[in-house]
Amino acid sequence: MTIANVTTPMLGFVGATVIGRLGDAALLGAIALGAVIFDALFWSFGALRMATAGLTAQAVGARDAAEVDRTLARALAAGLVAGIVLVVLQGPIAAAAFRITGASPAVIAGLATYVHIRILSAPFALANYAVLGSVLGRGRTDLGLLLQVAINVVNIGLTLALVLGLDLSLAGAALATVIAEAAGLALGLVILVRLGSKPWRVPWSEIRDPVALKRTLAVNGDVIVRTLALVSGIVLFSALGARQGDAVLAANAVLWNLFLIGGFFLDGFATAAEALCGQAVGGRDAGGFRKASALSLGWCLGFGLGVSLLALVGGHAFIDFVTTSEPVRAVARRYLPLAAAAPFVAALPFAYDGIYIGATWTRAMRNLMLAALAAYCATLVLVQGLQLGNAGLWLAFLSFLGARGIGQALAYPGLARRTFSPDRA
Repeated sequence: MTIANVTTPMLGFVGATVIGRLGDAALLGAIALGAVIFDALFWSFGALRMATAGLTAQAVGARDAAEVDRTLARALAAGLVAGIVLVVLQGPIAAAAFRITGASPAVIAGLATYVHIRILSAPFALANYAVLGSVLGRGRTDLGLLLQVAINVVNIGLTLALVLGLDLSLAGAALATVIAEAAGLALGLVILVRLGSKPWRVPWSEIRDPVALKRTLAVNGDVIVRTLALVSGIVLFSALGARQGDAVLAANAVLWNLFLIGGFFLDGFATAAEALCGQAVGGRDAGGFRKASALSLGWCLGFGLGVSLLALVGGHAFIDFVTTSEPVRAVARRYLPLAAAAPFVAALPFAYDGIYIGATWTRAMRNLMLAALAAYCATLVLVQGLQLGNAGLWLAFLSFLGARGIGQALAYPGLARRTFSPDRA
């Protein structure tokens, strides 16, 4: 699954690289902000993937095949409806995004083009969350790999063809994503049929079963709040960077892609932990749960350290490859050490996210994320007062990641004891 996740940051990397080769900081800033806006929108519904994976894994552990299909049917319906609503509300969404970012007029002009095309991918993207969650919850990471790689390869190929071949610039990058997400959903439905799933045959009465819906909504609601808090922190980071000028905005975009590549390596291990921990909880296997948790933590910390060291060694070459703008290169090099530290600091929260989602400890995950966001905001106020500029912004973001991981580590023992206590059997 790590291989599948590595292809995901390649989307942003290819888009940023293709636009970055034009040497225009405003265009690079526009695609960077566009990525953040859609991360904010779509990650807010990332609960569909996470909750579906956790609930499916527990149903698999309990050997309840019917509940696997019911969980999938509820998630697909929610994803399609939510995506259509986002398309309908694209005007207000775009207007709000432009105000929040506070970017220059040149950046906003390019951003508007990107947003109004990319929003059309919403129904496909959110339905894909449901499909991927169901596949991963069954422990079929091989099929998750196939689905993710297919979406990303199509996206990358179309981005290169439409932007470089047809000279469609930001519009081409956005259109490539729409087509790739639609193709991914078609492939995902084929995969589900091959697995024996037929969610469209689940009776409506079972989809809207009050007890099941209450649990599903509780899990999804907690994860949505958690994700909104995470996305708020990322949007705040981007908006404050944009207010420091186009060069800083573009440099942070380059460094952010460097962090994302490391982050998606880590997310591969976290995704595996979701399935393994969820199946252990469903099967009441405390030993298996502890083993899966330890493996996830060990691999994430090891890879996080490795990626951070690699970023320090190869970061300058990465920056020079992504952008030809010398002012942007100079700014990015200045803050590279702080950005390079991010994958290692993020290793702990990534690992625990997978564990918490698999165990459906979503309320605790939500509360810990809100506490970390509060610590992040307090740190931002402090560094702004000290006039640390963009360095302060990166330090605050590192504190956000660190606070999440420490909080989850402290809460883990008590949550595990309650989950496997005899009265929960």
